[in-house]
Amino acid sequence: MAEILTKARARNIFYGGSVFFVVVFIALTAQSHKYIVDTSTAGLPLTEQVALGKAVWERNSCINCHTLHGEGAYFAPEVGNVMTRWGVADDPEGAFEILQGWMESQPSGIEGRRQMPHFELTEEEIRALAEFLRWADHTDTQGWPPNEAG
Repeated sequence: MAEILTKARARNIFYGGSVFFVVVFIALTAQSHKYIVDTSTAGLPLTEQVALGKAVWERNSCINCHTLHGEGAYFAPEVGNVMTRWGVADDPEGAFEILQGWMESQPSGIEGRRQMPHFELTEEEIRALAEFLRWADHTDTQGWPPNEAG
C-alpha cells in the first residue's frame, strides 16, 4: 500500500532539507574561511609599492603578451618567476636595476625576433613594477603552473 504525500509531510521534508543544507553551507563556509586565513600564499607583504606595480602592469596591458602564474597571453615569457630566473628575487635594488636595464633596451632591434615595445615609465614606476614582480615571484602558487620553474 502506497502512502500519500500530504501537505504536512511535504512541508516537513522541505523545512528539514532546508535546515540540513543551511547547516552544511555554514559548516563549509567556516571551514573555507579557516583554510584561507590559516594558509596565506603571500610570501611578501602587500605594500603600496606592490599595488602601484600592479597598476603599472594593468595600465600597460602587460598580460596581453606575458603570462603571470599561467594567466595571460603566451606571446612573451612567463613573468611569475622572472626574478628567480634573473637571480634577484631577494634583492629589491638588483631587481630594479635589471628590470630597468631590460625595459630601456627594448625593443632590441634584433631582426626576426619578437620585440617588446618601449614603455615610457618613470623610475618610480619601474621600481614598483619590480616590486610587484618580486611579490608575484614569492607567492606560493602550490605548483602552478606546472612548468613555471624553467
